[in-house]
Amino acid sequence: MAAVLTGLGGYLPPKVVSNEDLSATLDTSDEWITVRTGIRQRHMVADGMSTGDLAVAAGARALKSAGHPAVDTVVVATTSPDRLCPAVAPEVAARLDLGTVAAFDLTSACSGFVYGLATAAGLIASEAADTVLFIGAEAFTTLVNPADRTTAPIFGDGAGAVVLRRGEQGEPGALGPFDLGSDGARADLLAIPAGGSRQRSANGGPGHDAVPHEDWYLRMVGRPLYQHAVERMTQSANTALKKAGWAVTDVDWFVGHQANARIVHAVAEELAVPEERTAVNIDRVGNTLSASIPLLLNDLAAEGALMPGHRIVLSAFGAGLSWGSTVLTWPDLSVESVH
Repeated sequence: MAAVLTGLGGYLPPKVVSNEDLSATLDTSDEWITVRTGIRQRHMVADGMSTGDLAVAAGARALKSAGHPAVDTVVVATTSPDRLCPAVAPEVAARLDLGTVAAFDLTSACSGFVYGLATAAGLIASEAADTVLFIGAEAFTTLVNPADRTTAPIFGDGAGAVVLRRGEQGEPGALGPFDLGSDGARADLLAIPAGGSRQRSANGGPGHDAVPHEDWYLRMVGRPLYQHAVERMTQSANTALKKAGWAVTDVDWFVGHQANARIVHAVAEELAVPEERTAVNIDRVGNTLSASIPLLLNDLAAEGALMPGHRIVLSAFGAGLSWGSTVLTWPDLSVESVH
C-alpha cells in the first residue's frame, strides 16, 4: 500500500514585487539581493488576502488536475495561518465544498511539505484516509519586517497542493521512503519571538504593549542556517535515496526547497547531481516555505521539463530546525501553469 500522487495545483497572488520595488524603501539593490539569494521578484498578498485564500485556489486546481475525486481528508501545512485558532484546514475544506471531512493544519515551516507528505502517506497506510488533499500555503510576508533588509527580500507568498490516493508501491506517483529529522536545540536561529504562549505568559500576562515591535517579526541568523541547511539536506536526501535503492545517477531531478539559490546548488553539488538536473524557480517566487516544493513541481510539469517516468528526489530544510526528504517517480498529470 502506498500514497500515490494523482493531482497537482499551485497559485500565486497577483501582486508582484521586484527587487527594484524593494530598493525604493530598503537600503538594498537588485544586485545585492540577486547575488546573495538568487531572487529577482516575489509574489505578495494584498488587500486582505490570506493564507486560506491561497490554499483554496491551489486546492481547487489540484482537485481539477486529479479529476475531482472524492476527498476524505484535508491537510494544510502552513506557518502563517489566518488565525492562531482555529486551524485553517476545516475552513478550506468547507470553501471547496468537500463536506465534513477530516481537516487539520501542520506546522513545520519550510519542511512542511515533506512532513505533510509523510503525514498524508501515514494516514493512507493506516487506512484512516483513502484520498488526501494536501496543501502547502503561506502568506508569510505578513510575518516579515518590511524594514529588515536581511529578511524582507527573501520571502514570497503562494500555495501548492497535491491530491494523494491509496495505491500500490512501485506505480507511477507512489511516494517512496521518507527521512525526517529535527534539532530543536537550534530553534532560535530562525524564529518569531512574540505571539505564542511563551511571550503571552511572560511577566504574569499578555503584556502586548511591552513587546518590542521587532519581536512580532521573523528573526534569522543566516550563516549557521546556511551551513545546517546544506549539511542536513544532503544527508537526508542521501538517506532517502539509500532507502529507495536509488543511486544518484538514477535521479532525473533534484527538487530542493527554494530557500536560497546558493543552498540549492550547494546541496546538489554535495549530492553530485548535475546543474541541468537541479530545479530552481526561486528567482521568480522567492522563498514560499511549505508552498515551495509543490510550486516548483508545478512549474517543471507545466513547462514540460518534468515528464512521466522521471525519478525525483525531494528535500527540504527549515525552522525548527527541521528537515526531510523523499523520492517518487513522476506520474502522467495534467497541470495548469501558475504564471
